Amino acid sequence: MTSVSKTSASVTSASMPSATFDFAPLLPAGLPAPAAKWTGLAKYSFVGGNNDPDQVPVEGLIDAASAVLHREGKTLATYGLASGPQGYRRLREFLSAKLKRDASLACSADDILIVSGSLQALDLVNATLLARGDTVIIERDSYQGALNRLTRLGVNTVGIPLDREGMRMDALAAALADLKSRGITPKYIYTIPTVQNPTGTIMPETRRAELLRLAQQYRVPVFEDDCYADLIWDGKRPPAIYAMSTSGGVIHIGSFSKSIAPALRVGFIVAPWEMLSRMLALKTDAGSGALEQMVLAEYCAPHFATHVPKLTRGLRAKLDTLMEALNEQFGTSAEFEEPKGGIFLWVKLPDNVDTLKLYQAALAAGVSINPGPEWSTDKTYAGCRLRLCFANPSHDQIREGVAVLAEVCRREFGVPARIANVEQAARTSI
Repeated sequence: MTSVSKTSASVTSASMPSATFDFAPLLPAGLPAPAAKWTGLAKYSFVGGNNDPDQVPVEGLIDAASAVLHREGKTLATYGLASGPQGYRRLREFLSAKLKRDASLACSADDILIVSGSLQALDLVNATLLARGDTVIIERDSYQGALNRLTRLGVNTVGIPLDREGMRMDALAAALADLKSRGITPKYIYTIPTVQNPTGTIMPETRRAELLRLAQQYRVPVFEDDCYADLIWDGKRPPAIYAMSTSGGVIHIGSFSKSIAPALRVGFIVAPWEMLSRMLALKTDAGSGALEQMVLAEYCAPHFATHVPKLTRGLRAKLDTLMEALNEQFGTSAEFEEPKGGIFLWVKLPDNVDTLKLYQAALAAGVSINPGPEWSTDKTYAGCRLRLCFANPSHDQIREGVAVLAEVCRREFGVPARIANVEQAARTSI
């Protein structure tokens, strides 16, 4: 009996394939490239939208969680906390009041849809409006998440140059006229008008009015991404484009990722019900995280207005440290415009620096950066540019990381070391 069992086992073992199951033949065409395994943040991390860990209002969130769970915890037994599919009503009511106060945007709680971060907002707007082969207008330098989504959807993008006041209206007018002459109507004009990503510009009210005029003339809706609008150094912002529109042709999105914490994954959409109802029908996740919404509503109602100025003061100090470090290490080899708010700096290096190659070399040295071509519709223009997020690293990490980055640039691309004092150098040469 024993030998029979061994023989049966060996036959069974021999008949089984040795290789693991191959899923590759089953995958449909058009999937994005596989994700890399997470290996942790770099020692000096200047990437992504990570915020300042010391500015997360942890104690306030703990108190808010305790209070709201004691009072309303049993509503977790119902999808949407018995507030309906648009999200926790108290959070939508807070947003309605906040948008009116800060952005002159008048909307009710019923005009707002809570979503899982602004990325889900992008997905819902795109799923509602776009099909393969469509055309959209977007700022030439723009949010990587928006650009990547449009590429995957097979959508044509027309990039509009920016200046110190955001998207240029002369270039927008020319692009709209050119598209019309070719029988193309863009599905939307995507803009980040308030603390633009990555340039940090703020579009003034007069230019917003011109944008709306052009949009109405050509019958194209405006897609306004206001995710960074809370982080303005002087606390003053123009009215939202949505607030200025008289035709209802604007979709507005925002987020708590930059004002409170990105890991909470809570964003929102404001849109006419005609569009909001369509997006709501596509939001098939049975509702965004309820606990996060409850805690945010409980914390933000009494504390948001005092929390944000404290946050921006800390971010402004880190920006100063970054600009000082760049000037110290690069001198005139690193060019940038001081942003008016936000968490990132858009930097131009000498033309011979390929920031896609710099990304790899810097990462090997422990510094992570966002290479410019990933944030632009014009890969050649952005080839020597990079985006540095200064919110998450400490002041010391900013200084040390920039020093390492400068050394990599010198070694790999011959970027000259800065002469700290030109007059002293001149005296030395005499």
